[in-house]
Amino acid sequence: MSALSTTAHFDRALLVRVADWLAVGVAVALPWSTTATGILVALWLIVVLPTLDAGAIKRELLTAAGGLPVLLWCLGVAGMLWAQVNWSERLHGVESFDRLLVIPLLLAQFRRSAHGARVLYGFLASSASVLAVSFALVLIPALPWPPHVPGVPIHDDIIQSTEFLICAFAAIGAASDQARKGHIGTAAALIALAALFLADIALVYTSRIALVIFPLLALLFGWRQRRWQGVGLAGLLIIAVAVAAWAASPSLRFRLQHSILEVRQYRATDQPTDIGAHVAFLKESMTIFASAPIVGHGTGSIPEQFRQITAGKTGAAAVPTVNPHNQTFAIGIQLGLVGVIVLWAMWIAHFSLFRGPSVAAWLGTVVVVENIVSSIAHTHLFDFAHGWLYVFGVAVLGGMTLRERDSTA
Repeated sequence: MSALSTTAHFDRALLVRVADWLAVGVAVALPWSTTATGILVALWLIVVLPTLDAGAIKRELLTAAGGLPVLLWCLGVAGMLWAQVNWSERLHGVESFDRLLVIPLLLAQFRRSAHGARVLYGFLASSASVLAVSFALVLIPALPWPPHVPGVPIHDDIIQSTEFLICAFAAIGAASDQARKGHIGTAAALIALAALFLADIALVYTSRIALVIFPLLALLFGWRQRRWQGVGLAGLLIIAVAVAAWAASPSLRFRLQHSILEVRQYRATDQPTDIGAHVAFLKESMTIFASAPIVGHGTGSIPEQFRQITAGKTGAAAVPTVNPHNQTFAIGIQLGLVGVIVLWAMWIAHFSLFRGPSVAAWLGTVVVVENIVSSIAHTHLFDFAHGWLYVFGVAVLGGMTLRERDSTA
């Protein structure tokens, strides 16, 4: 009997270690491969479930941070009942919600595990390798590489900018922590790494949403460090960075000037430019939402609703889409005001989870704020790479933060 107990304990301990390393593998794969990420998430799920006891999962489900994502998933499942589309579209719609179920599991895992930092290091190292390739493709155009956007070796400029922004502000937060501890050399190295990530965004390929998120995160960092004095200093830094980037970056100048041109073209001719299409999606989303404001049109209804509202129209209003390019409307069209309230309650709960001065708490704040702001123009919770980045980022960092609080309680 004792031997069986020892064997069971050994097997569980082994699974715990494997589950931690598989989470690291997901973080490493995420910047490079959707296929590898999907496989590793599946393997992680198979391994981690036997290691989590019901009590630990229940504890996380009873918190706002762990329970609200599951509630949003439950609403997504329920929404299939009143959707006026075929069942394949309903099932496809609910798939977008599925990854939210992982959040309480990861919270429980990394509230228990002391190895959450490995996941962060893995993601940082993998993103740094993308950064190196990005610069190499620009500096050495003759490098053999599959045709892609210049300076964007994999995925697209939006996810690359998201990853680089998160890594940059993670490095800035860690540098501040190291400087307070007197580790000036380490702090300087981290600042240099952050500068490289930000330089790639500004000089190589500029994502428009990143230009909105960067100053907001800088101001938040200043507030966390020195309150209003920090905000003032961050404001001066933002101005200095903006002036330098404008002077040094043809890519940045082109993106901003082209954006202004798109706005003018849309106003003058109603042409379906990129910005014009986004404005049209927003207007159409408001109309669709208003027609079923309480519980929405049901899960999976977005493509059909846009097919109906764009039929017979011309210009930007006629552009077909299966995506409203706004996370709040992506939920509201399907689940109405009820779903929107749960979505925003979840975001607020996750933001509130990261109160405190630790580096993990700061990085969690960065992940949540980035997702909320970027979701003004995107549906990042429903996108594969962005969605898993949010789920693993919030839940791993949340588990680390809860572990820190438990240890000091």
